[in-house]
Amino acid sequence: MRLTDLLSPSSSSRSASRVVLAVAARYPPPTAPTLSLIFQIFVPRPSSPSLYPQVQRRLAVLQPAPPRLGPTHKVVFVITWIEDPAASRHSRRGSGGGKGRRNAASLLSACLPACLPSIARGDGVCGSRERDPLLHRRLGQWRLLSWSAVLPWAVALAALLLFFEQLSYLRKKGPLPGSTLVVPLLGSAVPMILNPTGYWRRLGEAAATRGLCADYLMGRFIVFLRSADLSHSVFSNVRPDAFQVIGHPFGRKLFGDHNLIYMFGQEHKDLRRRIAPNFTPKALATYLDLQQTIILSHIRKWIEMCESSPSPSSMPLRLLCRDMNLETSQTARRAFNVDYNLFNVGLMAVPFDLPGFAFRRARLAVHRLVSTLAGCVAESKRRMRSPATEPSCLVDFWMQETVREIAEAEQADGPPPPQSSDQEIGGHIFDFLFASQDASTSSLLWAVALLESHPEVLVRVRAEVSSLWSPAEDGTWPAITAEMMRGMRYTEAVVREVIRFRPPATLVPHIAAEDVPLPAAGYTVPKGAIVFPSLLEASFQDRFSEERQEDRLHKKNFLAFGAGAHQCVGQRYAVNHLVLFVTIFVSLVDFRRHRTDGCDEITYVPTIVPRDDCRVFLARRCKRYPDF
Repeated sequence: MRLTDLLSPSSSSRSASRVVLAVAARYPPPTAPTLSLIFQIFVPRPSSPSLYPQVQRRLAVLQPAPPRLGPTHKVVFVITWIEDPAASRHSRRGSGGGKGRRNAASLLSACLPACLPSIARGDGVCGSRERDPLLHRRLGQWRLLSWSAVLPWAVALAALLLFFEQLSYLRKKGPLPGSTLVVPLLGSAVPMILNPTGYWRRLGEAAATRGLCADYLMGRFIVFLRSADLSHSVFSNVRPDAFQVIGHPFGRKLFGDHNLIYMFGQEHKDLRRRIAPNFTPKALATYLDLQQTIILSHIRKWIEMCESSPSPSSMPLRLLCRDMNLETSQTARRAFNVDYNLFNVGLMAVPFDLPGFAFRRARLAVHRLVSTLAGCVAESKRRMRSPATEPSCLVDFWMQETVREIAEAEQADGPPPPQSSDQEIGGHIFDFLFASQDASTSSLLWAVALLESHPEVLVRVRAEVSSLWSPAEDGTWPAITAEMMRGMRYTEAVVREVIRFRPPATLVPHIAAEDVPLPAAGYTVPKGAIVFPSLLEASFQDRFSEERQEDRLHKKNFLAFGAGAHQCVGQRYAVNHLVLFVTIFVSLVDFRRHRTDGCDEITYVPTIVPRDDCRVFLARRCKRYPDF
């Protein structure tokens, strides 16, 4: 009899019950007549048991992936066991049946992954739609037996991994204050996301005695630093074999490896040298004209919004200040705002880089933001190639020098200078936005909130400003000059105190590239730990006082702009911008907070802002607006 004859359906075989034949090549049957399956094949039962050996011999020559043999039959390479119904009854009567079934179930436990497609389908038949009750029942039993055998081992393995996780945390923690036991894998991620203000406050309290404490966050061991001395130890040791700035625990995924904060050595020095012309006194004086025009136009809009309301109503300033700092064309502003919102939300979300999650949306938004900024760079390069065009903004000053270097390289038939492509510069400008835009918005809000809550300071600021900048007899206002700004000593002291008392970026995470000792604390930060120097805790949050002059009398504690090689390159620009805003705002606007319980408490967005987004009532204070 040919193999195809056995496999071809016939009128007599269609009604016959189906069994599985196999090749007993490697696993001999434990108890006859149980069949050992190597190539599992579904065929009609042969009319005579004597045909079984013949079918086995013929199936032995098949390859592991044989072709389809007929319209309703298919060979599948599966290792499994099955019993003939008659043999099953015989085995139950015999003494060896139980052992045979146990051996069969044991083999199926090892081979269950190969059987899963048939089990999931539920009919146990490949190619045919007939349901074999015996096969279906046996496969179901073997599935349960396999899970019951695997489950205890899986539980034991999970318990062992969790034990080693706790042991690793305790070993790294050493004598530091902090949680004794941590939630597996997540650590303190849930309370940090639900209430970041409370979470970081608790770490600050835990670090009060030794200046630092430990915790566990999303599978990473972290060290929180409260002491200014310890923070300086981190900032002054940013190098490949010590601490490395990361900006965000998962910042490399968001910003890319070529971000400014990840650079070291000569490459980092060269880029800072290229950026330096943007913050010279000449450049800062040039920015004043554009900055005061933008600030004035937005303040006028805010007042008009309040005056157009039928009844007095307060308005939150956070988004309004952010839009002022992101002044661009209308089309670019809408797209930029959408993407920047996605980016900010992703910074505070669980870092699951999967479709549909906020972190993935933030990462994709960064690429779009960089592309938008690269377009701005290309436009600035085009304008700066004209000798008659003077730079008017930060990007123009940067491109003025870059265009000159590109032209020199082209004349010498050399490669373009490093870090000069539109995309690269667009990425660096986004770095500035991440470091400064939200930080600037935060400082503007806290300046308004703290001036309103300290009326005696507000009176002195207004007196100093009016002595240097006030309307002429005909009601016109002069433009604010760099000379006027240099004379506003008290206003600048207030601004620096705002930055000290409420540093916008309260945490600057670093990662330990190696085991790094902190002698002042008697502790060695283990390799891979994320260290969080807290600028908020280091600045002694006892009170707001413009006369402290912490930045001059106690420079060690004034860490709002960082320290060391990665100290903020644009800090003079940030202070000037805040002084200019305060000057215009207090001169043109009467403002009053809409006070509610907890309105001055800190909220992370991710920089810190008042919990109510600085909701205020605004009214026009001057008879005539300046006309710059």
